[in-house]
Amino acid sequence: MTYQHQLTPWVVHKLLPNLKHLTITRFRRRPDAEAYLKVLNQSQPYAQFTITFDSGESNFAAQAES
Repeated sequence: MTYQHQLTPWVVHKLLPNLKHLTITRFRRRPDAEAYLKVLNQSQPYAQFTITFDSGESNFAAQAES
C-alpha cells in the first residue's frame, strides 16, 4: 500500500456485475466520502456505489481463510 493510499483510507466504489467493483476515488475522512456518494447517487440513480475502509491488510483475509 502506497503512502498516498494510507493517507486516504475511505474508498468509493462503483459496483459492477459479476461481483466486481471499480474504484472511483479515495478520501481522507468518511464524511467527505459520504457527501461524494450522495452526489453520485443523485447524478447516477441507477448505478450502485459503496464506501469501504481500506486498512491495507489485504493478507488478513487470506490468513483467516487458511
